[in-house]
Amino acid sequence: MEVHSFGLLGDFVARLEKDTLGEVEVPDDAYYGPQTVRALNNFRVSDEKLPAGFVKAQAAIKIASAKANMQTGKLDSHIGEPIVEAAFEIRDGKMRDHFVVDAFQSGAGTSQNMNANEVIANRALEIMGYEKGRYDVIHPNDHVNMSQSSNDTAHTAIHISAVESLNSELIPEIDRLLSSLNAKAIEFNKVVKPGRTHLQDAVPLTIGQELSAYVRMLELDKKRLVESVDCLLELNMGGTAVGTGLNTPPEFSRIAIQEIRSVTGIEFRITENAFEATQGAGAILECSAALRGLAVSLTKIANDLRLLSSGPRAGIGELNLPAVQPGSSIMPGKVNPVMAEMLNMVCFQVLGNDTAIMMASQGGQLELNVFTPLLAHNLLKSITLLTGGIASFRNKCVDGLTANIEKCAELAGSSLALATSLAPMIGYDKAAEVAYRAHRENLSVKDIVIEMGLLEKSELERLLDPIELTGINK
Repeated sequence: MEVHSFGLLGDFVARLEKDTLGEVEVPDDAYYGPQTVRALNNFRVSDEKLPAGFVKAQAAIKIASAKANMQTGKLDSHIGEPIVEAAFEIRDGKMRDHFVVDAFQSGAGTSQNMNANEVIANRALEIMGYEKGRYDVIHPNDHVNMSQSSNDTAHTAIHISAVESLNSELIPEIDRLLSSLNAKAIEFNKVVKPGRTHLQDAVPLTIGQELSAYVRMLELDKKRLVESVDCLLELNMGGTAVGTGLNTPPEFSRIAIQEIRSVTGIEFRITENAFEATQGAGAILECSAALRGLAVSLTKIANDLRLLSSGPRAGIGELNLPAVQPGSSIMPGKVNPVMAEMLNMVCFQVLGNDTAIMMASQGGQLELNVFTPLLAHNLLKSITLLTGGIASFRNKCVDGLTANIEKCAELAGSSLALATSLAPMIGYDKAAEVAYRAHRENLSVKDIVIEMGLLEKSELERLLDPIELTGINK
C-alpha cells in the first residue's frame, strides 16, 4: 500500500474504498469507511463526539436488527452472526476510537449511523477472515443497516442511551444526594436560625427545616424525571424512512423490540405511531424539561448555601462549607464556596442545553426531525453534567456541611421578626411598633416589650421560645 495525505488526517497508509459518490482513501487501520471519511472532512466543527452511551445504544440497535432479520429469513446467518458479534464488541466498549464523526454533523444523524454501519461491517469482515473493505461480502447499508434508516435508528438510540444513563447514573446519584441532605436535615433538626424572606428577617426556623425543603424539591424533581423515562421507553424500531416501515419484513418490529429488551435488560416497547416517532421529539423534550427542573432546584440550593456560608466575618455565616482549596491568588487565607459555584455552572449549561433541545424539537419539517444529533448531544451531555456535578457537590460539600450553632442562635435571638409571635396577644399595630423601636434603638424585641410593659415576663418567655416558634414540636 502507498502512503497518502488526506486532509486533517495527515500521512497514513490507505486503502481505496468506494461509495455512491466515488472513491475515497481510508486509513488502513480504520474500521470506518468512505462515508465516515467524508463526514470527517465535511464537519470540522468541534472536538466533540456523540458520547459513548449513544454508540452503545447504536450497537444494541444493530444487534437487535440483525437478529430480527435473521429470524424473519431476510438475512443469512453466516452474515448476521458476525454482525451481531461485532456489535456486541462495540457495546462492550471496544473500537470506541473509530466513532469519529463530529457531534455537529449531517441532519438525522446519517453520518453517525453510517459510522456505526461501517465499523460493524469491517469488524464483522475481520471476524469472518476477510480484509476490511470487502463490502461485496458484508455491506454497511445492505446488511448492517438492513430494515433500518438513520431516521428511525437515531431517535431510537437517543431514547435507549438516555434511559440507560438515567437509570444507571443520574437517578442513583440523585438518590445519594437526597440521602446526604436528609441526614444533614436530621442532624440540624433543632438548630434554630432566623428565616429570611425578600432577603429580610423573617420568623425563625431550624436548619433542618430549611434543608428539608431541598430534600422535597429534589424528590419531586426525581419523580418528574422518572416519569419522563417512561415516555422514552417507546422506541421507533422499524419505522425506517418516514414511519411506513418500508423494506422491513413482517414481524421485524416485534422481534427487534424483544431483542432490544434482551440486550439492555430494560422493558422498552414499540412506538404507538411510527410517523409521530419519526417527526417528533416529545419524549426527548419532556426528559430535557425534567432535567431543566432539576437544574433549577440545584441552582437554588447552591445559591442558598453560598449565601448562608458567606463570611466568615462579614457575611451570614450560619453554615460552614468544607474548605477544599485556596480561594484566591491574591488574598491569602481566603476560601470560596467552589463546589456550589461549580454546581451553578453545571446547571447554567443544562439550562442552555434545554433551550437548544427546545429549538431542535420544534425545528423539524414535515416527515422528519433532522436535528437528532443535536438532541442526542445536548440531552446526554446534560445527564452527564448533572451526574458528575451532583456527585462532586455531595462528596465535597454536602457531606462535610456543618452548622455555626452559636451564630445561628445569636441571629435568631436578635431578629425583629420575633414580634410576629406577639401579634395575637398585643395586636399587629403594637407588634409593629415594638419591631420599629427595637430596630431604631438597637435593642431586642424582648427588651422593648418589657420596657413598654406589654406582657408579663413569663408569658413573653413562652411566646418567644425559639423551638416553639419553629413549630417543630407540633
